[in-house]
Amino acid sequence: MKRIKLADFCHARSGDKGDGSNVGLIALSQAGYEIIREQVTAAAVKRHFHAICHGDVDRFEVPNLKALNFLLHDSLGGGGTESVKTDAQGKTHGMAMLAMEVEVADGFSG
Repeated sequence: MKRIKLADFCHARSGDKGDGSNVGLIALSQAGYEIIREQVTAAAVKRHFHAICHGDVDRFEVPNLKALNFLLHDSLGGGGTESVKTDAQGKTHGMAMLAMEVEVADGFSG
């Protein structure tokens, strides 16, 4: 087994939903989707974003797209018009998600 970054086999897209960010994680293969479905839980994402996500994390499965969608509540400091954060609209949260690591079999190719 080895640990790799989600960036090695996924794409991500993110944006804002009021004071929360919306992060979509899309696997490039069915095997990759099974890995993220098992390991990228709401609790794991909450830990990964612990410094900025002060609320709950909701996870939604989108199997026909091999994707997971996450809502990170209370992560934008009030949202685009209220926040003094550099990224008050969550546009960089997708890239931050791709830095998260998961465990895969040695022969996994994504």
